[in-house]
Amino acid sequence: MAQPTQATTEHAPASGHGGGFPPFKAETYASQLFWLALCFVVLYAMVAKVALPRMAGILADRRARIDGDLAQAVRLKGDADAAVAAYEKALADARNNAHAIAAETRDRLAAESEAHRKAVEAELAARLAAAETSIAASKTQAMSNVRGIAVDAAQAIVTQLIGKAPSEAAAAAAVDHVLER
Repeated sequence: MAQPTQATTEHAPASGHGGGFPPFKAETYASQLFWLALCFVVLYAMVAKVALPRMAGILADRRARIDGDLAQAVRLKGDADAAVAAYEKALADARNNAHAIAAETRDRLAAESEAHRKAVEAELAARLAAAETSIAASKTQAMSNVRGIAVDAAQAIVTQLIGKAPSEAAAAAAVDHVLER
């Protein structure tokens, strides 16, 4: 049996580069630094010329919108404060007006009540004066009748007691004597 021949297979780099990671090779540092600087400058220029102005514009727009919104909020707060002040003033005016109307109505009703009371008192005073006049006339008439009744009663009593009727003149004289005391 024939012996197999051992073939050694060494892998040769296909691209012709030496072994190892290219960024770590000292021979490529200069070109890598050049491309790094070039990419940095290009990216810095793009950011400085395109991205930063757009961001600054966006921030400026936001700042302007925020300032406008704050100014509008301050204006609206002032309007709300003015509306509250106007409402409170109108409410105070309405209360004062209601108090004035109530006081006026109370005074008017008190005056009407006082006038009605005085009219009723005057009517009652007139009725009282008429009643007193009528009572005085009735009393005078009754007193004049009392003398006549007293004379008749005295005659009837004396007749009952002694059986003989006294003269009307004697009975009238006796009643007048008693009434004078």
